Amino acid sequence: MSDNLDVIVLDDDPQMCSLITDILQGFYVWGEVHSFTKMNEALAFCKKKKLGVAVFILDVYLDKKTAFDFLDQISDQCAWASEDTVMITGNASDDIVNMCIASNINYLIEKPMRAYTLKLAVRAIVGKYLRFAKRLLGDSDYAERVAKI
Repeated sequence: MSDNLDVIVLDDDPQMCSLITDILQGFYVWGEVHSFTKMNEALAFCKKKKLGVAVFILDVYLDKKTAFDFLDQISDQCAWASEDTVMITGNASDDIVNMCIASNINYLIEKPMRAYTLKLAVRAIVGKYLRFAKRLLGDSDYAERVAKI
């Protein structure tokens, strides 16, 4: 399992994938940024790396599959993947919004994307892990109870 909180970017549009990666590399300091334009490459990476937890930036439509298919395929090793996902789409239709709600995805960004919306969504996801880590470090009784789980 990774010691960092890495970011996995998956967008089948190479220009959009590059833009997202550039934005992330400009501020993201809690782990590495890994970007992919092909779902099978991203799946192979996630399975090989044994991430445990990561932040996922996913385009809804990936050639003939969807980001929801990707999340289903990694759910066995990244149990919180849906909650740690920022979904990106060209059109946030009611169907996409409902699928995000059903999957516990709380961050949906429409294209054209603004850098600050991505930054805020990623920081919100990372923030929950930072708060949890601070609580573990600051409260030894709580840390012992968590360790027993």
